[in-house]
Amino acid sequence: MSGSPPPTGGFVRRVGPFHATAINMSQMCGIGPFVTIPLMVSAFGGPQAVVGFVAGAVLALCDGLVWAELGAAMPGSGGSYVYLREAFRHRTGRLMPFLFVWTAMLFIPLIMSTGVVGFVQYLGYLAPGLGGTAGDLVGLGVIALVVLLLRRGIEHIARIAAVMWTVMIASVLLVIAAAATAFSPHLAFTYPAHALDVTSGHFWPGFAAGLTIGIYDYLGYNTTAYLGAEIKDPGRTLPRSIVFSVLGIMTIYLLLQIGTLGVVDWHRMTDPHDIASTSVASAVLERTWGRGAAVTVTVLILVTAFASVFTGLLGGSRVPCDAARDGVFFRPYERLHPEHRFPALGLATMGVITAIGFLIGRHTDLATLIQLLTTVMVIVQALAQIVALTVLRRRRPTMRRPYRMWLYPLPAAVAFTGWCVIYGYADENSPGRHPVEWSLAWLALGCVAFLIWARLERAWPFGPKETPEERTEGQPVLEAG
Repeated sequence: MSGSPPPTGGFVRRVGPFHATAINMSQMCGIGPFVTIPLMVSAFGGPQAVVGFVAGAVLALCDGLVWAELGAAMPGSGGSYVYLREAFRHRTGRLMPFLFVWTAMLFIPLIMSTGVVGFVQYLGYLAPGLGGTAGDLVGLGVIALVVLLLRRGIEHIARIAAVMWTVMIASVLLVIAAAATAFSPHLAFTYPAHALDVTSGHFWPGFAAGLTIGIYDYLGYNTTAYLGAEIKDPGRTLPRSIVFSVLGIMTIYLLLQIGTLGVVDWHRMTDPHDIASTSVASAVLERTWGRGAAVTVTVLILVTAFASVFTGLLGGSRVPCDAARDGVFFRPYERLHPEHRFPALGLATMGVITAIGFLIGRHTDLATLIQLLTTVMVIVQALAQIVALTVLRRRRPTMRRPYRMWLYPLPAAVAFTGWCVIYGYADENSPGRHPVEWSLAWLALGCVAFLIWARLERAWPFGPKETPEERTEGQPVLEAG
């Protein structure tokens, strides 16, 4: 069957295994580790910060197995929206999927905004005189360019993502190689006294802060789940793209973190006036291979940052589209571009929110922005989705599941615990900012919005409950090739 748009107006399955993994890894790596290594060191108070990346990898892998089972069973565009809809529609109607879309419209662009903040930080290494206003304009220009590039067919986007993935791999490997040439075990493995004393009152808040930064760095392992309706053979491709991307990025992060700590004294990373606190990878290259190499790799890091924003908005823009097509979000979001088949309004909305988040991040601090976006996504996406996995196993045992979670329910329990730790310590690690209160306020506002929407649509609780019959998942699609 040809890859032309289907007459029903649905998506086309054109993304294969390699491109799916490349999309995930591009979104996962991005600018994240290059800007969060200093944040991780500050959270732990020393080079034992590597614990944070290991803990983040464990949480990402366990949570990724939740996504793998649900995504393989229900490969519709929208990711969590589809899973929450199927798990909870019998008791609370369309409340849970509506709330997920409501929160996703905030936390997905906020994640992308951190990538743009990091982009401008590293650009400051190449242009030390870059002022606040000029940096703001550059960041807004990057967001506008990403939106323009995403206004095209998915097969073109997949090829662009593969090229950007290659640049991402090159940039991190060059930093790792440079660090290896001047690596000092004394710098990397000399920890402060009682650094890993779990009975200390300072360890667990620092661990929770590090886990938050760690999982932020791994976010993106689920990007292909948002593109489920555009993935070839999703029952096999989705789980493999998630697991392979987590394991691959984990290896890269550990080598990058340890290598960096073996070249740059960790005290420099906590000094806001030192270049190592904002452009640590550039500091590594300058220390080992000289200024010229540092400039070259910094350019590659900028491309990597751009790639993460590109792939993140690619997947995120599909979320409100699928919800609207299923009658759970505002109707205008369901329309696809008549020629290139992308969700026009979803892309435009998330582009605008990304720009707002970028400006907020530029004029506060990156750690607070990460804490806020993480707490916003915990309740409705992370925790509710783990519950949805259990609900669906019990309610629909005969559902076709091309992939079933290994060692179930242990990974789900580990993921649930990890997310609770992040949420429980969020306010303590952001004094005066109250990210938990802000996340609850946003959730409450979403409930109000749902009641207004339900009243207009005459849906539950102002209309009949969902019928108990099972339904088909996702939009009509065509297999390409």
